[in-house]
Amino acid sequence: QPQLVESGGGLVQSGGSLRLSCVASGAPLDMYDMGWFRQVPGKEHEGIACISANGDNKNYTRSVKGRFTISRDNAKSTAYLQMNSLRPEDTAVYTCRFTLDPNGQDVLWGRGTQVTVSS
Repeated sequence: QPQLVESGGGLVQSGGSLRLSCVASGAPLDMYDMGWFRQVPGKEHEGIACISANGDNKNYTRSVKGRFTISRDNAKSTAYLQMNSLRPEDTAVYTCRFTLDPNGQDVLWGRGTQVTVSS
């Protein structure tokens, strides 16, 4: 059974940087698109960045564009989210997700990692 485990979250001051990792295990996921999402209490998951299976196509939500960079290393079954110039409003639980079918109905979520940005 495939699993996703995120790491790299923590407490950082405003303007600082963090790099999140999402490691896949249990099954090869290198043929699937993936994305990073974040969620704050009381709100739905917000998709913030996505990357195609081969890494050629990347997209970002407006609020993180120019500050965050998504990447993946399929040989290591790992995806990354480099977060620079962090702001207090970036505080959230960050979760990676792989989309396992073309319709987006079958997805695999990680458990998430907390990112807290202090002002």
